[in-house]
Amino acid sequence: MCGIIAYIGKHRAAPIIVEGLKRLEYRGYDSAGLAAQQNGRLVVIKKAGRVDRLAQEEAEHPLSATSGIGHTRWATHGAVTDANAHPHLSSDGKFALIHNGVIENYAQMKTFLLGKGFTFKSETDTEVLCNLIAYHYAKEDAAAGPSVRFLESVRKTLRHVEGTYGIAALCVEAPNEIVAARKASPLILGVGEAEYLIASDASALVGRTQNVVYLKDGEIVHLTPKAFTITTLDQADVSPVMDRITWSVADAELGTYEHFMEKEIFEQPLALENSMRGRFSEDGSTAQFGGLNLTAGDFAQVDRFMFCACGSAWHACLVAEHLIERFARLPVEVDYASEFRYRNSPLGRSTLFFVMSQSGETIDTLAALREAKRKGYRVLAINNSVGSTIARESDGGIFQHVGPEIGVASTKAFTSQLMIGAMVALYVARMRDMSFADGVQYVNALKGAPDLVRRVLAQAPHIRDIARRYAASSDFLFLGRLSLFPIALEGALKLKEISYIHAEGYPAAEMKHGPIALISEKCPSVVLAPKGELFNKIVSSIQELKARKGPIIAVTTEGSEIPAGLADAVISIPDCHEAVLPIVAAIPVQLLSYYIAVERGCDVDKPRNLAKSVTVE
Repeated sequence: MCGIIAYIGKHRAAPIIVEGLKRLEYRGYDSAGLAAQQNGRLVVIKKAGRVDRLAQEEAEHPLSATSGIGHTRWATHGAVTDANAHPHLSSDGKFALIHNGVIENYAQMKTFLLGKGFTFKSETDTEVLCNLIAYHYAKEDAAAGPSVRFLESVRKTLRHVEGTYGIAALCVEAPNEIVAARKASPLILGVGEAEYLIASDASALVGRTQNVVYLKDGEIVHLTPKAFTITTLDQADVSPVMDRITWSVADAELGTYEHFMEKEIFEQPLALENSMRGRFSEDGSTAQFGGLNLTAGDFAQVDRFMFCACGSAWHACLVAEHLIERFARLPVEVDYASEFRYRNSPLGRSTLFFVMSQSGETIDTLAALREAKRKGYRVLAINNSVGSTIARESDGGIFQHVGPEIGVASTKAFTSQLMIGAMVALYVARMRDMSFADGVQYVNALKGAPDLVRRVLAQAPHIRDIARRYAASSDFLFLGRLSLFPIALEGALKLKEISYIHAEGYPAAEMKHGPIALISEKCPSVVLAPKGELFNKIVSSIQELKARKGPIIAVTTEGSEIPAGLADAVISIPDCHEAVLPIVAAIPVQLLSYYIAVERGCDVDKPRNLAKSVTVE
């Protein structure tokens, strides 16, 4: 959700913080602010709205401090106002705090603090936390010195917290020091040349350093210009493990593209190649994965798969379900991660869990992982973030390796998830009854997917023209069958996310069981109609829509024979293997949604009310 950035070093902090906030804005963009020490007091600059407003304000009133904290907000507690923007000051003016997450017991804390004379200017749980730090600081022994008092007051405060947090704090009596901590909300320590940074996402760090330490739950880091220490809430020392970010700042920049979503759509051929690289056997008949931590014998004992995910990743899991059941002949269940831990689903002991999350920090998916592990199941993860919480807590997994995805609406991460799901289906199928020849054919199809995607991307001008024709519509239906039903769901989600058009995805045959009531001249239907055994049935569904004057946008494979005049617009995709078809079919619905949103003047990369990584329940 929200974005955190903190800096301490030899340079002026405010410009570095503002630049970091711009890179983090995709995580939340309701308001932004920063705090630093100036002339012996903590100065806070914060504004509702985008980071550019904050940057302008800071430029007019520059801060000279070489340490500071900054935040871009996705509202949880309290409306989008200047007062609710972060950072928050304690009522005595001694502490400034930024916070991601939700403090569930903030009301009790606030009642306690009001009784102690503390005052509040916002509706947020964060201001409560800041005042509680001030309360504990006042109780610490003054002889210990402000540096120790600062660290210990944060530690004692966090012991009282119920909920989630990623925080960074300043103390006016401990200048040029920062204390940061996390619980179920990501924080990364960046280690540069005579400088340190704290961020909620690596994208804010890569412009200054690629050397990082991924903080774990319950860890607190204390920063000075010359050193850092990491301890736990129980005061145990932690030896830091240094990692390295493998992508560069250029990967997180727009380049020649108008939007990050556009850039990431066109990066998909390369992203798919990176997801496959080194993951096929020497004989070219199956997939291989280095991080599953399971033997072939372990897989032979599996008699059921359970996938948990949210949003686009949930749609990718539905495709994986189809392919595993189709080719490996094993039952698969897909559940919303947000629902799984609150249900009491009866599962056999030979069930293997997969969780899927691009960020590796999705709170609902992380909770599902922990619930499955609590019940004794082995859990594997498919995610795109090395060092993420889900990557660390799973028993093994598969990294996507597609680089940073900045656009809020997932594109290249989604098709990478489709690819990895297809590879898992192959891997399991070859352990069971798929022949060598069929495995080779499957592998060759997967290897050819990037070129097929390039062929669809070449049709972008044609798809843009179609988008212009239907951009004024207020409703859309997306229809597909079998492995393309999840792509219909994904198409509807994309259109809703970035253009704010009401859209629904359905199995094509279900259209007549209710949704057909929506059909009119003003409600276009995007129908995924590939060649195959169900082609004629899908054409029949199109005819039912057309009989009710519904405009038809048909996405169909080359060489299919949709009757002349039945579709108002046709997008052709290459005829391909069943395992690759969902990947190829996803491209036109992404482009269509993107171009419709652009035509409507929407902020494609920062759609209203949304954030890239959902780290609060």
